[in-house]
Amino acid sequence: MSAQPNILIIMVDQLSGTLFPDGPVPWLHAPHLKALAQRSARFANAYTGSPLCAPGRASFMSGQLPHRTRVYDNAAEFGSDIPTYAHHLRAAGYATTLSGKMHFVGPDQLHGFEERLTTDIYPADFGWTPDYDKPGERIDWWYHNLGSVKGAGIAEITNQLEYDDEVAFNATRKIYDLGRRLEERPWMLTVSFTHPHDPYVARRKYWDLYEDCAHLDPETAPIAYEDQDPHAQRLMDACDFRGLDISADDVRRSRRAYFANISYVDDKIGEILQALEGTRQVDNTIVVFVSDHGDMLGERGLWFKMNFLEGSARVPLMIAAPGLPAGRVDTPVSTMDLTPTLCDLAGISLDKIAPWTDGETLLPLANGVARTTPVLLEYAAEGSIAPLVCLREGKWKYIECAADPTQLFDLSRDPHELTNLASDPAHAETLAGFAARAREIWDLDAFDADIRASQARRHVVYAALRNGAYYPWDFQPLQQASERYMRNHMDLNVLEENKRYPRGE
Repeated sequence: MSAQPNILIIMVDQLSGTLFPDGPVPWLHAPHLKALAQRSARFANAYTGSPLCAPGRASFMSGQLPHRTRVYDNAAEFGSDIPTYAHHLRAAGYATTLSGKMHFVGPDQLHGFEERLTTDIYPADFGWTPDYDKPGERIDWWYHNLGSVKGAGIAEITNQLEYDDEVAFNATRKIYDLGRRLEERPWMLTVSFTHPHDPYVARRKYWDLYEDCAHLDPETAPIAYEDQDPHAQRLMDACDFRGLDISADDVRRSRRAYFANISYVDDKIGEILQALEGTRQVDNTIVVFVSDHGDMLGERGLWFKMNFLEGSARVPLMIAAPGLPAGRVDTPVSTMDLTPTLCDLAGISLDKIAPWTDGETLLPLANGVARTTPVLLEYAAEGSIAPLVCLREGKWKYIECAADPTQLFDLSRDPHELTNLASDPAHAETLAGFAARAREIWDLDAFDADIRASQARRHVVYAALRNGAYYPWDFQPLQQASERYMRNHMDLNVLEENKRYPRGE
């Protein structure tokens, strides 16, 4: 076995960090995540690089903002020439495997992973491309709508449950396979679930856990459409909020199913961690738990993600690693910090990683060294008409968009972000400081032009590729049945010995 640590990354989809102020909130039924939290560095204020699946995941894997990855939305290609943590670890000798969702768009469906155990749950082509040249256009066949809220409830099987059952099964089988010690290299396994992403539908056994839950109503009441900020109004329009009459009971049922699906994922994570423990790999395995973005869950009348508000942009992040102190860290951090952090933990020179990341290693912060850089976020997908950017530092959150009024929030006094201080003379100096830093980081006119050019190219390419014979980019897992179980090119005695672990007990 290698002396380098193994790495297990567990990613979930659309899990709000507001439910993880210091590990899972006490009322969540999540015993496995709570146990993991006890031995983890817990980053209470972690943020996605972009609050949408594909751009958020590309930023997480590469450590780069969307304006560098060019993954602006859920149909933008993730370039094969962009290094990811899978590339960095693989180059350092790691066996790299993915089980589950990563929402890669384009013909490269591996991005540094040597092996992929499942297909993805979402399409890999350009069909979901927005269009800045048609502001306000709503594309009904793929845009979010509130049907997920109106239809919330119970089901024994769904598209997403089927997917995550498969993800967990393959991941657990892979852990057992790695635990047989037949692979000399250290390993990195990324397990990525689609829950608790909407639709808000859960199995009865998990639904029943929250029958008397005291948190089924949002903390912040709905805000009238005319009183929402312009981006929130666009998101409400994009979600066709007028199309369905959402009752208070619909909201409670949606939140109940969402909480239930956290418990479902917790059970699946428990299976994976049990396999790790059963094969005696815990002591030499780093475990990371993270989400790609959050969910507004009806707070202030908003659902899903796609904005920089806490429910949408803040995510859970926990790292259990040998030698890393367990405990809560309140300094804001980014999922983009994971690429340099994983490389640091694996002993890979950060000088080689620095040009390829907008993040920084979290090891000094977890060990008590102060961080001096802000967290950066971008958003440029459905519901936007120009790119939005955000700076998060200390108690402050600064949001800028050429199409909208600037926003400034003091999260220490206003955790629900109800008071925009951007026009308050008492905070003019703070606002000017953030504006100057934003100008140093972003050229918003150039950013906007790049997005429009990308969208235009993709609209042409997608229309052409759907004309005539269609060759999909969706990943097709390779199943080598002739190498599984017992076959006649194998020695049965050797097979039985190798497949058993522990041996001789």
